[in-house]
Amino acid sequence: MEKSRSKIIIEDYKNNFDYKKNDTSLNIQFNRVAFVFFFFFIIYLIYTIHLIHLGSRKSSVEISNDLPAFANKLYRTDIIDIDGNYLAKTVKSIDIGIKTSDVIDRKKLLLSLNIIFPDKDFNKIKKQLDTKKFFWLEKKVSEENYEKLMKLGDNSIKPEEKVLRMYPQKNLFSHIIGQIDDDNNGISGLEKSFDEVLRNSKKPIKLTVDKDVQFLIRKELIKYQEIFKSKGSAAILMNVNNGNILSLISLPDFNPNERQNITDVNFINRVTKGTYELGSVFKPFTFASALNEDLIKPETEFLDLPKSIRCDKHRIGEYDNKIPSDLTAEQILIRSGNIGSVRIAQLVGPEKHKSFLKKVGVLSSIDFDIDEVAPQKDYNFGKCRLATASYGHGVATTILQLAKGYAVISNGGYDIKPSLIDKNTESKKKRIRLINKGVSDQVVTALRKIVNTEEGTAKFADVSNYEIGGKTGTADQPKEGSYSEAKINTFASIFPTSNPQYVFVVMLDTPQKAKDYYYKYRHQKGGWKGTLYNTAGWTSVEVAGKIMDKIGPILATKYLEIN
Repeated sequence: MEKSRSKIIIEDYKNNFDYKKNDTSLNIQFNRVAFVFFFFFIIYLIYTIHLIHLGSRKSSVEISNDLPAFANKLYRTDIIDIDGNYLAKTVKSIDIGIKTSDVIDRKKLLLSLNIIFPDKDFNKIKKQLDTKKFFWLEKKVSEENYEKLMKLGDNSIKPEEKVLRMYPQKNLFSHIIGQIDDDNNGISGLEKSFDEVLRNSKKPIKLTVDKDVQFLIRKELIKYQEIFKSKGSAAILMNVNNGNILSLISLPDFNPNERQNITDVNFINRVTKGTYELGSVFKPFTFASALNEDLIKPETEFLDLPKSIRCDKHRIGEYDNKIPSDLTAEQILIRSGNIGSVRIAQLVGPEKHKSFLKKVGVLSSIDFDIDEVAPQKDYNFGKCRLATASYGHGVATTILQLAKGYAVISNGGYDIKPSLIDKNTESKKKRIRLINKGVSDQVVTALRKIVNTEEGTAKFADVSNYEIGGKTGTADQPKEGSYSEAKINTFASIFPTSNPQYVFVVMLDTPQKAKDYYYKYRHQKGGWKGTLYNTAGWTSVEVAGKIMDKIGPILATKYLEIN
């Protein structure tokens, strides 16, 4: 048995290894297999090297100013706020397209795209692939997804590098920054007025505006625009000593990233472009004009003032019949008397009063950093124009001009130039005094009393610790040669009154009474049952007070220096 078993083993061995076939045929088959293996190995090696190379490439979507040569003509320098926050920035971007004629493995491509873009509609992508036409898969692809797509090594995936103008703050600075068109031309705001500088400079343009302050003011404006149902609103915060603007807001606003059509009248810049008869906010100028001519003092008495007067065919009356007939010049301003203001202006005379209004800037054009600035109409001042202008009717101006005027009458009487551009690097020019310092001090004292005394019209703005002074203005809007019921309600303020640093103006366009707000929110205990009025003292003053209560801590900590 053992021999037999050994024999079988030997025979099996021989059957396996003594197989007789043609040696040449065997060698040929082996060489073919080796060649195929070697071929695929080379292909694999090349593919692997390619992937390694792609994986090592830097992404094209980094936010960087290191732009490709082809994009130099599209480059615009950055715009930043006072703290260096980006308001406008040029970035590189990648769009991803699919050239269907180059697709080799349709199923594999779809599977890969589904992994990278799980939220996309792949039925739509399948249909696009079937059309055999080029299509855009993703605009402004993220850096992560771009790298994933490139690592696929699919020749049908076509990246296109672009240069984009981005506005990280969206609506927040829209009326300041403006927009560009599809050809990279500035069409509004700083993008337009500084177009050449933005194209050629490599250094960012630094503005005076503060993102934090801008955010808080805009947030409150939006809130109270809804409460008072106004169709628009505006605000400006400016340093009274150098004209630097910390905040400029006009509502409604827009998102410059979306290239919106801003020709709609609702998108007008209400601070710089909108012109309004602003009402009683003009009365401090009347008071200051007479003081500057040394015609009155704050304590000068005006006796037996009538409740109304006539000028030609027009009647001028008081907004409040409770205003006494005997008042000092300062009390006329504090109580916002129309007739008293007319009497003060008459002492100055038409030409001198007009000259004063132009000198402080409220009736003269302003050379500003953006082009959207309304031209100033030159009014003929007769006796009736003098009368109505004394209390802010019959003459129209912008919120920007009003802010400049309040800066001049509160900063010691010095001229200033409102600006959005940080000029700290420029040499300080010698300040030009326009009115006497004593006049400025007397005006500021009166403005403070309008806020913190019982007779004043702006008590809702008496925020603790900020020494706010200001004047209300309620004006009927002109309509076809007369006036409508619609109001422009304004509060122009300065603070702190002990050493004025800021002018802050809030304007509401066509506000309504807010009964629910005053009954339910301002007077939570329900004890107040007063009469509501649709005047600035009840609307724009309320908004300004709430805003200053929020921005005050920022201003106190960031801008403590005294000029």
